[in-house]
Order: sequence, then structure tokens, then C-alpha cells
Amino acid sequence: CGSRSDGRVGRRSLIALEAWDEARTLLSDELLPAARRSLGADHDLTLGLNQSLAQALKANPASTRDDLFEADRIMQDVVQRRRRVFGPAHPETLRAEQEYALAVPR
Repeated sequence: CGSRSDGRVGRRSLIALEAWDEARTLLSDELLPAARRSLGADHDLTLGLNQSLAQALKANPASTRDDLFEADRIMQDVVQRRRRVFGPAHPETLRAEQEYALAVPR
């Protein structure tokens, strides 16, 4: 699964570099549509990409209130899908729940 780890490194690198707009564009316009088409909305990689998009929206100091609401909506959806698909005790479900719970609205 080299492509999976390469994708994680790329999106996390943009977020780590605080390249918020680039991360958002890459995720929204390229990676997420391709993942949904080829893997489906409930696939672990697709959910991870959604989670990264929410992180980028929340972490960006220039985010609008609408961006923050969108990030919250995305994380709610990710948590619900992970619970349904992987179960409540799965490590990725627990990680998503923790991230969602720790997200402090501005």
C-alpha cells in the first residue's frame, strides 16, 4: 500500500507546512473526488482524506465561520461512518472521536 502512505505523507506535509489553501485545494478538488469514485465514501482512505480536510479547515487561522462549520460537519460524518463501518472500538474510530471531541470551536 505504498500509494496510501504516500497520500498520507503528502496531505499531512501540506498541513504541517501550514499550506492551508494548497491542502484544501488538493483534498477537495483532486484527492477526495478520486477516492470517492474509486474506493467509495466509506473506505478508510476516503475517510482519512475527509478527516485531513477538516483538520486543514480548523487549523487555518484565516478560516471563516462557514469553514469551521464545514469542518465540524465533515468530522461528524467521519465519526458516524467510522462507527458504522469499522465499529466503535476500532482504533481509527476512537482517533476520529477524540479529534472531534478535542476540536475547540473559535
